[in-house]
Amino acid sequence: SGGAQQVLRRLKPKLIDTLSADPAFVLQHADSLSLLARHEYKQVKALTDPSKQAQDLLDHVINKGPTAAEQLLQLLTGKEMQDTFPNLLFLKELPVNDQRAAGEKGTGTVHISLDSPGGWSGSKMVVEKDLMRVARNIGRSWRSIGTGALDIPSVKLDQILEDYPHSHVDRVFAMLRYWSTLKRQEATAANLHSLLSQDDWALPPDSIDFLLDPILDP
Repeated sequence: SGGAQQVLRRLKPKLIDTLSADPAFVLQHADSLSLLARHEYKQVKALTDPSKQAQDLLDHVINKGPTAAEQLLQLLTGKEMQDTFPNLLFLKELPVNDQRAAGEKGTGTVHISLDSPGGWSGSKMVVEKDLMRVARNIGRSWRSIGTGALDIPSVKLDQILEDYPHSHVDRVFAMLRYWSTLKRQEATAANLHSLLSQDDWALPPDSIDFLLDPILDP
C-alpha cells in the first residue's frame, strides 16, 4: 500500500523542520539502508541549506515507492533517530488520524509525581516551544552565550548567522535547537536553565524560570 508514502507526504513540513537540525545524520543512515541512489546521495550531500537537504532526501525516498518509504518511516521511529531528534516522537502516534490535529491541544492536566522519573521537571526534555521562548529573551550577547554557556563552536555560529542573516530570533532559536540536538538526552529544561543562569551571561530569572515548570500532559 502507499500508506507510508502518504504519511511522509502529509508530515513532510514537520519532518523537514525537525530533520534539518542534522540532515547529515539522517542521510548517512538512509544511505546505509540503500534508500538513495548514488547520485541522489551525492546531490543531497552537496546542498548547503539543511532544510533543502531534508526536503530532497524525503522527496527522493517518497518517489522511490512504498517499500523505501516504509523503510524510512521505520528508521525515523527507531531509537537512534528518536534520541537524536526528540521531536520525532510525534511519529509514535502513527497511523496518523487527521482528526488528531484537532484534538491535540486538549486540556492539559498537571501531574507531578516526585517518585517517578520524568514526572518532575528535572528530566523534562526541552521542546521547540521552550526554545523559541528562550530565544526571544536572548539579546546581542547570543554569540557569547553560544560559545560560553552552550559550548557551541564559533564556526557553527557563523554558519547560523549566514543561514539567518535577517532574523535575530531565528538565529538564536537555530543555535538553541543545535544545542538540543547535540546534547540529545541531556537536553533537559533543567540543564538549559542552569547553563543560562551562569554568572557571565545570566539571563533574567523571569525570562527562563518557566523551564522549571512541572510537565503538563500533552
